[in-house]
Formats: sequence, C-alpha cells, structure tokens
Amino acid sequence: MNPMTREPSITALTGTILEIQRMSTEDGPGLRTTVFFKGCSLRCLWCHNPESLEMKPQLHWLEPRCIGCRLCLEVCPNGALAFTDRGIVIDRAVCRGCGACAGECPSTALELLGRSWTVEALVAEVIKDAAYFGEHGGITVSGGEAALQAPFVSAFLKELKGRGIHTALDTSGQCSRGYLDMILPYADLVLYDIKEIDPIRHKQFTGSGNELILENLLHVAGYIGTHVLPRELWIRTPVIPGATDLEETIAGIGAFIADNLGGRVSRWELCAFNNLCRDKYRRLGMDWAYKEARLLDRDTMERLAGAARSSGVDPAIVQWNGSTEMDGTEKGGGNKKPTTRVC
Repeated sequence: MNPMTREPSITALTGTILEIQRMSTEDGPGLRTTVFFKGCSLRCLWCHNPESLEMKPQLHWLEPRCIGCRLCLEVCPNGALAFTDRGIVIDRAVCRGCGACAGECPSTALELLGRSWTVEALVAEVIKDAAYFGEHGGITVSGGEAALQAPFVSAFLKELKGRGIHTALDTSGQCSRGYLDMILPYADLVLYDIKEIDPIRHKQFTGSGNELILENLLHVAGYIGTHVLPRELWIRTPVIPGATDLEETIAGIGAFIADNLGGRVSRWELCAFNNLCRDKYRRLGMDWAYKEARLLDRDTMERLAGAARSSGVDPAIVQWNGSTEMDGTEKGGGNKKPTTRVC
C-alpha cells in the first residue's frame, strides 16, 4: 500500500488474464490489442466466451492435438483426468486448475485458460504491439468483465496512459460504481453494453436485471461531461435471434440513449450474433442454449439498424457489424469486416 495515496502497490497487484488478442479491429478505433480478463458478473445465454465466465483458470482438451501419450494422467495431483474411448475426460469437480498436466503435455493438447500477470509484465507484453497502433489504435481491456479486477485494470491503464497509448474499457456495467471510478480516469474510450432495455427480459437472458447497469451508464455519461477522460462513449447491443432481435427492443434502447445520455454517445453498434463458440462449450463440458442457432440475415440487421436510426438518436452514430447468413451461407456484412465477437 502506498502510504501517500493509499492505493495498492503496483508490484503487489496481479490480474487473471484469459487471452491477449492482437490486431483486433472490433474493440475500438484502429488496430488494437485486446486484453481479455477472466471473471464475469453476468451469465448471458448467448455468451460466446464461456471460458471467461469463471475467475479461476480452467482446463480444456484439444482433441486434434492429442497423441495419446497419457503423460497428463501421471502428473495430475488430483486424479482429475481419465483416458476413455472419447479421449481425455476432465472431472471438473476434482480439477483445481493447477496446470501441471498442461505443462507436461508434449503436444499442447491440454491448455490452461487463464494465468496470473503482474502489471509490469502485462505492460511490457502489450507495448510490443505499439508500432502498429498508428494514430487511432491502442489497447482495450475486455472480458468477461474487466471491471471486476478494477485495482489491477486501473493500474494497468494508468501505466499505458503514461506511455501515450490510447486505452479503452469494454464493460457490461454490472459492477460497483466505485470500481468504474477507479478505471475511468485512465480510459480514453468506454465501450458500454446495453443488451436489453426491459429489466425482466434482461434478467431472463443474462441472469441479472439491468437497473445497476443503466444507473452506472448514466454515471459514466455524467463523468465524461466533467472530466478530461474518458473522451468518448460507445454503446454496443448484441442482436440475438429470438431474444434481442426485435424492433421494439432496439427502439427502446435508442429512446433511452436519446432521452438520457445528453449526446454523449458517439457510436452505437448493433453486434450480430455469431455461433463460432460451439466447440468452446463442448471442451468445457458446458451446454449452450444457442448451439443450433443460425446467423441472422443481412435484411434483419438492416431492418434493426433502421429501427435504431429512427429511435430518436442521431442516425449517424448507428453502425452494425458481424457475420450474416446470405443465400444459405454465412458471410460477413455491415459496416465493418466480419467479426467473431458479439457483445
């Protein structure tokens, strides 16, 4: 603890990181490096990053890589692995995520999802990419819910700002206001999800109501109006078949933006559903409610974008992105290149 500021010492902070994704074009302006944090406060039925939900590291097995050597069985201290006619089976009630098996696996068929980083080590890793950020790129923290690790995220972004790097926070807003206030002074941009405007439907789809989320959004908008940083606020809405793909849903979100955010929003993205995460669920031994769902078609996305532009917001701020289904095939569409992400 720093006795002058009462902030945790930067050397004592660690964060649990799922992945560092480079050359991203979907997490803010320009080319970006996105740091995905473990742990999420929502349980969205359509979540495409199930490996980010739990804060603890998780093991998964990649069948095509396995050579059947069974060394992993020998080194597992908890007897959590078995070799069957289906390959390696992980007993998740027993597995502690220690990573011993992954460390021994000669073909990297076993991977540990999530590892601990210090602020210094993570900064040193991501600034390797600074050469391709250009004028508009930078670094985005995402998840999961990055704000759940606010002390670490705050220190991390502060270090990046000290190096002149553009920073962005991607958040669902389902976190304490105090945690947001730790991060906002060091974020140039906030990417804020509004998944559903109706609180009952929001709870049905995500496991939580949206009252705190909307309260925090109003706070963020007010904060932007009275502080140097953040400079921008983007809203992102997932368009999910059978859930949020309704014109009344989009119109309701647009009315909230128009009536409450005082022109602070510079971009509103409608993010088309993607189904590329089926294997993630299988490898984690999880069922997925949308495993049979198909992509939306381009006409649907255009229709919903039209509803957004007619909802009372500045029509120029509305964009849609993602892959769409056209003539029975899945193709990219919208205002940006095809993406494998959804809000």
